[in-house]
Amino acid sequence: MHFPLKKLVAATLFAASLSTLSNAAFANITPEQSAQILQQFNETSVSDFRGFLGALTKGDLGKTSDVGPAINGFLGNQTLNADQQNEINRLLGIYTRVKYGKAATETLRELVEIPTFNIEGVPQYKNPEFLKIAAKIQDLAKAFNLNFRNIDNRVYEISLEGSGDEVVGIHAHADVVPVTPENWVLKDGTKLDPFKVTLIGDRMYGRGTEDDKNGIVVAMYAMKVIKEEKLPLARTFKLLVDTTEETNGDAIPYYFEHNPTPQYNLALDGGYPVVIAEKGYGTVMATFPVRKGEGKGAEIISMTGGMATNQIPSASVATLLSDKPAELAANLQKAGAEYAKRNGGNFQVDAKVVDKEVKLTVTGVSAHSSEPEAGVNPVARMLGLIHSLEGKVALKHNHITDAAHYAADNWGLDYLGNKLGVGFSDAFMGPLTASLTFVGQDDKGFKLAVNLRVPKGKSPEKLKAEIADKLSAWDKKTKVKVGFTYSVAEPMYRNPEGEWVKALLAVASENLGMKHEFGTSAGATSVHELPNGVQFGLARPEVKYTGHTDSEFKTVDQFLLDLQIVTEMMGRVGQLPKL
Repeated sequence: MHFPLKKLVAATLFAASLSTLSNAAFANITPEQSAQILQQFNETSVSDFRGFLGALTKGDLGKTSDVGPAINGFLGNQTLNADQQNEINRLLGIYTRVKYGKAATETLRELVEIPTFNIEGVPQYKNPEFLKIAAKIQDLAKAFNLNFRNIDNRVYEISLEGSGDEVVGIHAHADVVPVTPENWVLKDGTKLDPFKVTLIGDRMYGRGTEDDKNGIVVAMYAMKVIKEEKLPLARTFKLLVDTTEETNGDAIPYYFEHNPTPQYNLALDGGYPVVIAEKGYGTVMATFPVRKGEGKGAEIISMTGGMATNQIPSASVATLLSDKPAELAANLQKAGAEYAKRNGGNFQVDAKVVDKEVKLTVTGVSAHSSEPEAGVNPVARMLGLIHSLEGKVALKHNHITDAAHYAADNWGLDYLGNKLGVGFSDAFMGPLTASLTFVGQDDKGFKLAVNLRVPKGKSPEKLKAEIADKLSAWDKKTKVKVGFTYSVAEPMYRNPEGEWVKALLAVASENLGMKHEFGTSAGATSVHELPNGVQFGLARPEVKYTGHTDSEFKTVDQFLLDLQIVTEMMGRVGQLPKL
């Protein structure tokens, strides 16, 4: 929004800074000094940004740091150099954390309570929960004096107007992956409700706290502060809240069919500091026609796994029918213990009689499928265990044992594609990963998905052909009835250029104490095919990512730091004379 100069208070210095360009501007405020400031203030001790800065000049920071001239210049409506301008934006981020940290945390809680996962057969734009979260976001935008548009309930657009024609798209998403509620149990036995934020220590447990309702919240509160402080911008920011990022991804393309594409795009749905490369997303879906069990012994009638292809669960459960359930359970327990011992011993196998059925459970460690190394995949281990029972425990052969045969022969417990012989790696982006994830069953077929994350170095067409040739040869040899479908997308790789990515890198690395270098990600985001698209947080690469996992959480401290960083980023990028 345009502000006449005669009405500006603190904004005159921001406007003056638009004529300043520096390639090596740094904010002379360390994380330690930021912590000192946070200890001095709370949300009731500050009323506005100028008052916050005035109080700082009277405290220890104003006496012991180099930011005094920047603060005095700002309060005196003087023109600042680039370093001083960056210091003011750093303080703007800290102020936002102090003033609105508690409110933002409450807003995150409210959004998590809306269960925005995909319902089979119901388009997201008709799902009542998405109508509910759209109304909630609209109410927030109205309260924050921000422009809101609902594009046919596919994308929610929140705008912070600037004076120029350029638009920076900030991408987050309102949808979440499904949950298996019984798996949301902590090691001490504490049961969690996936759609209620449960605070234990510094951890906020709940689906969407990490992926990606936190991104919506921090972006909106950053916009709120810039708007209420009347700080002018050289360009417009548009927060684009996607509703299908975790499913078919058709909402953002729909948006761009009806609206211009921002010239610059960043996703608050990946990793810090700035991610310039994303692996391509792929799926090998195998469908085994349901067939009656053949032979003698127990029969596996069902098996669970991930509820989405991008989700490695914490447990997989197979249900078996037997004339002698107690004997079967004992035999499975023995075979399972031996199997676990042979294969690393980092997962558990349990068999017990429940009513007249036997439940065989493999418990591993859940993970996002883009980071299989961060978990212990129970789906792969369950299938391997089932296949290993041949000759030890009598089982009827059916579609589930067919799937176990396929999985054990072609994928195994390896998640690098080496078992199938299709593994490769890129020096920057890392290796191909291939994880057995989604398990689905109906009265016609048993579906088993392998989730692929593909670096640059081999074309999608070539990789798809290699996998198809090998699986086709296996199918011909074994005569297992199975149908395959394949999809492999191009990886994203950007050549990082321009002042805006320099600013992004500086903001994140300085606040987080990280190396000043670009990163790569195995996870694909909505900026994958957009111009000047990069990831800007909100996950730290040295910490295990909990999105898509059972018992997903975000720490309060990191959430508040994200709020601080995103606010500083908007102020800084918004003021650059040239991106």
